[in-house]
Amino acid sequence: MNDNLSAYAYFAGWRIVRWLPERAAYRLAYAAADFLTKRKGKNVSRLRSNLQRTKPNMTELDLDLLLIDAMRSYMRYWCDTFRFPDWSPERVRETVSVTNEHLLLDAISAKTGVIVTLPHAGNWDHAGAYFCGKGINLVTVAEHLKPEKLFLKFLIYRQAMGMEVLPLDGRVLGTLEQRLRQGALVALVADRDLSRSGIDVTFFGAPSRMPPGPAILALKTGAPLITAFVSYTETGIHIDFIEVPVPSSGSDEEKVSNIVQKMAQQFEVGITAHPEDWHMLQRIWTDGDFRERV
Repeated sequence: MNDNLSAYAYFAGWRIVRWLPERAAYRLAYAAADFLTKRKGKNVSRLRSNLQRTKPNMTELDLDLLLIDAMRSYMRYWCDTFRFPDWSPERVRETVSVTNEHLLLDAISAKTGVIVTLPHAGNWDHAGAYFCGKGINLVTVAEHLKPEKLFLKFLIYRQAMGMEVLPLDGRVLGTLEQRLRQGALVALVADRDLSRSGIDVTFFGAPSRMPPGPAILALKTGAPLITAFVSYTETGIHIDFIEVPVPSSGSDEEKVSNIVQKMAQQFEVGITAHPEDWHMLQRIWTDGDFRERV
């Protein structure tokens, strides 16, 4: 019942925010962000705790102000998501700027395939639509949401942008490897994996875990691995690409661990520059009272 109520709330928000004039829609989104911030619910408290880890020397006042900005950024993402189907291809293209775009485009031109790994920051769907608009075959992975109707809604939403969306299951790495050998762009959100298969990393000086998939794919296929950080601008998004070095020595296990740690360090760079756009409202560190996911 709770899952269905949550789905209906999303569907209602999708319809209302899409129907409202743009300025009113974003005013409503920011008002909702401020309301949720004042309520100090579980997810908001977690976001505050996560942000504090990224800037431990902040005063309480500065942290409170950062939390307000972060919740507004988070609600901007949802407002964008609900309204994105009405954006023209020109608007998608003209509201994106990119640093080091050649890292991705050169790999696509060379037909080697390319792996882009990124944290939950900014609007990664906007970034994906931008590259799909360039005629690039973009493949990503989606964790199965409950209820089914909500999962299908987001699946259709991303497919309409031109993305191929694969379910997260035991066969997905093999399929992604095949797509890379066909020259595709594989984009994976990869700043959190608290399961037993997650790779231990040091993240902002504390223990965390991140998924091994991007590193395994890079080692198996030879496709270049790039981190991306998506931050908001006044009118759209900016994407920063940084290449991840792949070690040439050591065991496969050591190489994977090394690569995932490099990814974590490069995520830190983007989050430090734009902490307000890191939308991590869940647990990410494994110290304290952490309990491992099965």
